[in-house]
Amino acid sequence: MKSQFNQLLVIQFKEFFREPGALFWSFIFPILISLALGFAFTDKPVVFQRAAVVLPNNADSIIIKPFLEKKCTQSISPMLTYQLTIDNQHLGKTTTQFIPCTWKESEIKMKRGEISIILTEEKGKVQFHFDPANSGSRLAYISISSLLDGKSLVSDQSEIKPLESKGTRYIDFLIPGLLTMGIMSSCLWGISYGLIEKRSKKLLRRMVATPMKKSFFMMTMFTSRYVFTILETIVLLIFAKIVFGVSVQGSWLAFAAIIISGSFFFMGLSILLASRTANPQVGNGFISAITMPMMLLSGIFFSYSNFPDFVVPIIRYLPLTLFTDSLRSIINEGSGIMDVLVPLSILSITGLITFTAGLKIYKWY
Repeated sequence: MKSQFNQLLVIQFKEFFREPGALFWSFIFPILISLALGFAFTDKPVVFQRAAVVLPNNADSIIIKPFLEKKCTQSISPMLTYQLTIDNQHLGKTTTQFIPCTWKESEIKMKRGEISIILTEEKGKVQFHFDPANSGSRLAYISISSLLDGKSLVSDQSEIKPLESKGTRYIDFLIPGLLTMGIMSSCLWGISYGLIEKRSKKLLRRMVATPMKKSFFMMTMFTSRYVFTILETIVLLIFAKIVFGVSVQGSWLAFAAIIISGSFFFMGLSILLASRTANPQVGNGFISAITMPMMLLSGIFFSYSNFPDFVVPIIRYLPLTLFTDSLRSIINEGSGIMDVLVPLSILSITGLITFTAGLKIYKWY
């Protein structure tokens, strides 16, 4: 019996390491994402914004035109533009490019996303045209209006103190999300898609015809997936610690418990999804239909508080949201086992339900 279990476990490992794509998406991809976004949001930012300028036809501009000629650098390649760069030791560089054009041309540029805001001048008053729901346009309005007024966003009476404490940076927000997203994808694609593919190729039928114990097969699949989850977690945490100084502030017991419960839920869901499906294309659709919405809604790359208030309570109880919020509170806020007891229980119980249901209706052939 022990020999059979060991052989099945070795098969699971060999199947995983035989696929270069699995190694890339499990280990390399999260590191590349954290590296790119981490450097982008931890260094001093360089903001580049474009504004279209529609100067008055029947009168000389008394605000915009003098500002462009005195304060900005003029360029005529490939078109006439004015550029102004403000370098702040705390905020970083902000470069604004002003493009003189007609109103029709400015509307076209706005529709194509080439500019963030349109400036016009009428009777000595500057008018700003932009979409208030666009955060980039709002930032352009604030910075350009202060430049035209001759004011600075940072006065002598104020001082900017960049947040540098652990847990307050964007990279601290990002790492737990990448970790939970990787575990979800690894479980669903590694278990669910793997089982569906075996069924479609009649491999499950052949394996069941041997003296193999079905329980051993499931146990080795879960065991191997937990091993890969541990490896993924260790690799990403070591990388985040060395490169960005990210470390776990809370209880390691709580950290281990939430990793185990979150992984168990997605493993159980994988068994349920693969219990009857025999077509890899259908399985691909099922997995994508589950993973993509949660990756977008569950606060992996940005806070789900940006969504409308009426959907936020629903988003909070999505499995990936519970998993990510719990892990983020442990890593960044120093939470302990009692602080994550509710999501820990929900993930464990629902994982047991999906796993049991999947086994009940599981089709081996």
